[in-house]
Amino acid sequence: MVLSKAPQPEEQPPRHEDLLVRVGKHQDRDAFIALFTYFAPRIKSYMLKHGAAEAAAEEVIQNTFVTVWEKAGSYDPKKAAASTWIFTIARNKRIDALRREKFVEVNSDSLELEKATYEAEEVYADKEDVDRLNSALAGLPPDQAELLRMSFFEDKSHQKIAEEKHLPLGTVKSRLRAALEKLRGVMTPAGEKKP
Repeated sequence: MVLSKAPQPEEQPPRHEDLLVRVGKHQDRDAFIALFTYFAPRIKSYMLKHGAAEAAAEEVIQNTFVTVWEKAGSYDPKKAAASTWIFTIARNKRIDALRREKFVEVNSDSLELEKATYEAEEVYADKEDVDRLNSALAGLPPDQAELLRMSFFEDKSHQKIAEEKHLPLGTVKSRLRAALEKLRGVMTPAGEKKP
């Protein structure tokens, strides 16, 4: 009679939750590498599907796993699956990156617009200046006067004006700057320094 060994159950790989707990409690590098190896490509795929550029997706992955390493001790497997916890971090890192990009983009254009708006409000402050303003507008080249009217009277964005006039955005901005400079020259009372 031949005795055979009983089949041994296959050893299951550790669950992601267990790996994350090991990273949190013991700063276990092998557990961290296992999490990174599993989740990094999935996070990248998720980011690319949701419109992130490749470089932005890579940055999100890097920032996500720095946070995973630093905050793994706060992970509670009773509250969330490891995948939920890690993807939430990744999502938040992407939102932070988008906010930074938007802040820089909006700030660079809005500073010029705020300055122009402030100058326009300053020009209209006195009732007596209205006549001088109308006269000054009439003295501008028609294309500059039209752009000023669209920007300040119709409250259109530079981008909207560029689209409606079929002009490059840079052309609209430079014409508005030139027009405002001319207005400033005409509207600044004698003896006052121009800003």
